This record gives sequence, structure tokens and C-alpha cells, in this order.
Amino acid sequence: MFTLTFPHALRAQLVRENAAAPSRQASANKESENSPSTKAPPGKKRLSQEVQLTGDESWIDTGVEVQAGEHAVITGTGKLRYADAKDDNGPEGLGRGFRDLLRVLPFNEAGRGALIGRIGDVDTAQPFLVGARRDVVAPVSGRLSVGINQATNDTGDGNYTVRIEVYSPEGGVARVVAKQVSSLPGIDNDLFSKIPRRITDKQGNPGDMVNFLIFGSEDAMQRVFTTAGWVKVDADVKDTVLHGLIESLSKESYLTMPMSPLYLFGRSQDYGWAHAEPISVVKTRNHLRVWKAPFQLNGETLWVGAATHDIGFERDQRNNGVTHKIDPDIDLERDYVEKTLASTGLVAEVSHFLPATPMKEAKTATGGTFHSSGQVLILKLDESTVNLSPTP
Repeated sequence: MFTLTFPHALRAQLVRENAAAPSRQASANKESENSPSTKAPPGKKRLSQEVQLTGDESWIDTGVEVQAGEHAVITGTGKLRYADAKDDNGPEGLGRGFRDLLRVLPFNEAGRGALIGRIGDVDTAQPFLVGARRDVVAPVSGRLSVGINQATNDTGDGNYTVRIEVYSPEGGVARVVAKQVSSLPGIDNDLFSKIPRRITDKQGNPGDMVNFLIFGSEDAMQRVFTTAGWVKVDADVKDTVLHGLIESLSKESYLTMPMSPLYLFGRSQDYGWAHAEPISVVKTRNHLRVWKAPFQLNGETLWVGAATHDIGFERDQRNNGVTHKIDPDIDLERDYVEKTLASTGLVAEVSHFLPATPMKEAKTATGGTFHSSGQVLILKLDESTVNLSPTP
């Protein structure tokens, strides 16, 4: 549960001041211009298109469909001018400075005015920096959008000309990612007899439902969450305050809010992950806990998780305190986990399983209610060391 007594920790989460950003960005662009990446990628050019992006637009749909594994070479030219900026800026964007600290941008790792892109679902695809030029290998199939790294109420004057070239993957065959399968080996009622159906608080009161399983190494599990934009969540308030102080000094984007320890397999969660916009993270956020199962299945590591969506606050019926209220339709959060992780291209197979006597309605440890179809999401991760995500 989040405590409201540390507002400075919240302020610390917003954005980073990156004093060295201009030189790093300039260096990166110069390096890009002189590196082999400026050459045409392998494969046959499938299409070429040019779009205009005006300074008052945050995102535009290019209409370009890319397939997983294809190269999208995106280049941008032009200038923008912001009312409070001393100079014009190009697609590389402006450097982040101290006065820029409280500005939350679609892609906080880049400066205001930078040319950015995304591939796939508007609600789950992670934006990436394009700058003056970017050769992106599409992690999943989907529509390409380009945008300007700016807030909707803080637009620039000017425009960018954006050229897009798409090259078919080598061999002409698109990658198969997040393949929907009817079943996976070992996923049966015998497996679920070894997995508690619900997590508990420290006193043993039953809480959230176990609603997803992940097969993959610890490295692969961490990689898929971080690539999808989820962040690790502190286990308690003390850690949050400490990290808040550290992050406020480095001006790092800080999304973590404390997540109370809950229990499965006789211990608290191994990882907590949250996915939210920085300003709204206090009241609403998608969050989950995962535990490493005390056994393997077919020689693979199994992670067991429970995901819920905080939508506000309510009374904790255990102690009359204040706790987060979850969306009672927890299947929506299960589906959100699937969409965000599958959007990375790091999920190999996706399945669902309905255990015997499925759980369809219950109360959380704090007294809130939830309902579900009872289906559990099963994700098998791609253990390849190659990360095709365009997010730096």
C-alpha cells in the first residue's frame, strides 16, 4: 500500500535532467552518419514513403504496416521552434535541463522536440527515439506511427519531413512472435495442483488471484518486463524514500511506489513490477507481483504472478486504514500484461488455461471484491540473447 506522507518522493519520479544529453545526442547522430548503419539494411526494399509532421501534432499514423523482423529506416529533417527556447531544434530535440525537470514527455529519455516512433498498439507499444535517422528492426507486426516528443499543451512551430523505407527481412520471412497456441507441454491440472490459487498477506488472509505464468530464465523475465516499460517496484516505504533521494539527485525518471509484501510458496514476492504514467502512479497504476516457483517444469524456470489494476483508494477492512482499490474485473489486467509483454517481440508463445474448479469471484485480503473468467495466462519467453526492441 502506498503511503501519502512522502510527496517529495513523488516529485522525484518525474523526469531526468540530462546535462550531457546534447553532446551525447550529437555524438550519437554523428556516429550514426559515419557508421555502417547508414547503409541499406539487408533484404529487399518493400516500400518507401514520406510524411509531413507539423509542430502542433504529437503523433500521426503513417499508414505503414511493418512485419516482425523487417527493417524500418526512418529519417527526419526540418526545424521546430518552441516559444521558451533560445534556438530552433531539429529531430534530435532539445537538451534536457533543470528548468525542464517537471516536463513529462512521451519518451522521457530524449529531449523535447525529438522525432520519435512506435510500432503496434497505441496503448501498449513503447515509443523509441528516431532523431535524425534510425534503423529499427520491428519487434512485432503493426502500424508505424511517428511523433514529436512533446506535451499536447506545449507544441512547437515548424515541421519535420519524415521518410520511411521498409526492407523485407533476410529470406523474406517475417519473424513469428507471441504465437497463440492452444496448449503448452506440462500445462495441466497436475501443475496447478502445485500452485496456490491465491496469494496471501502476512497473516494468511487470501488475496489476489494467481492469473499468469511465465516460462523463462530470470534474465529473460526481467528483460521482457523492462522492455515493455514496466519498472521494478520497491518492497517498502523505506526503500522508496531512499531511492527517491538518489533519483532526485540524478533526475532519473522514477516510477516506483512501494508495494506491500504478499506471500506465495511461503515467501514474499521475488519481484514487483508497475506500469504507469509518473504523475498518475500514486492513485492508479497497473501492477503485479511474481514469484519463482520452487520447482521447474520440463527443465524450465517457472514464474507465477498475480496482476491487478489500482483505480483509486478504499478502506482497508483489516485495520480501517487506506489502501488501493483494484479494478474488480481482473481479467482486464491479465490481458494488459499479455499485450504489453507481447508487444516487445520477446514472447515466443501465448496460451490460456482454465484450471479445474476455476476461481471466478472472491475478496482481496483488504476486503475488496474481484471477478474473473478463471483463465490463467501462460507466456513462454524467447530465450534468444538478441533483443529486437527499438527502445534504447
